[in-house]
Amino acid sequence: MTSKAWLIIGIELILSLLVIHFLLGQVIDETKRADAAEHNLSLANDTITDMQTRQRDAAALDAKYTKELADANAENAALQRKLDNGGRVLVKGKCSVPGTTDTASASGMGHDATVELSDVAGRNVLGIRSGIKQDQSALRVLQEYILTQCLR
Repeated sequence: MTSKAWLIIGIELILSLLVIHFLLGQVIDETKRADAAEHNLSLANDTITDMQTRQRDAAALDAKYTKELADANAENAALQRKLDNGGRVLVKGKCSVPGTTDTASASGMGHDATVELSDVAGRNVLGIRSGIKQDQSALRVLQEYILTQCLR
């Protein structure tokens, strides 16, 4: 073989090595891009899973307290029906005058006395009771939501 043939073979070998080096660089770059895309996909899937879990938790929390509120409203409605059918609202309490001790209460008022409220006052008490139950339920929902969703 002549030196010219060896030169052509050498040039072809060098060109082949350059092409191989270039293609290998591209394969490495594409592998890095694929790894980054796979990592981003994994993060997105984790985020979706977390959001679905939080939505299920929030729905369960909503169902729990909606039922609790419905039960309280049903109890209040039952008390209202009793009042409508001639029932009475009785309030039991102690009489206390500021600046006196338990033994020196106002004359004519005994301790542990029970007082019957008028129909209007009884309805007002039931209305206030209903509002308190709703407020307490809403407060518990918000507290549990903060503890289970916001602080984790």
